[in-house]
Amino acid sequence: MDSMFAPSHLSRRHLLQLAGTLAGALPLITVRPAQATPAMLASAIRNLVGEAHVNVGKVRLDIPPLVENGNTVPMTVSVDHPMTPESYVKSIHVFNEKNPQPNVANFHLTPSAGRAQVTTRIRLADTQKVVAIARLSDGSFWSVSVDVIVTLAACTEEMP
Repeated sequence: MDSMFAPSHLSRRHLLQLAGTLAGALPLITVRPAQATPAMLASAIRNLVGEAHVNVGKVRLDIPPLVENGNTVPMTVSVDHPMTPESYVKSIHVFNEKNPQPNVANFHLTPSAGRAQVTTRIRLADTQKVVAIARLSDGSFWSVSVDVIVTLAACTEEMP
């Protein structure tokens, strides 16, 4: 079953011609940063906590303050709280202010986790505030926020 696209029949010249033909047929795509707002961050947090008061403290967010590339930003969230059946961290939520989706990550924990700590990588669209909120088993919420400077933005979206 011979095909004109089999490697033995394609010369470099034919590949370049084919690539040029395909490139001319593709629509032009413009890329722009996402247009999220701090109000969207506040709304996303309100969706989590409802009318509950969010206390500052107990939560630690380890994230670089200056990031060269927003496509892969390492972070660790830890909560200074016991993890016993009577008192534990039920969940950890990470939000940001300028990505297309303000709720970046949700982690659900049980006392068997041993400690309230999660590590992951996130994408950041631009220089912005990152907020981590912990929900405890007693129903209280605790938070921390960190400003992160991003020199090369991520989370861009394609526009037709």
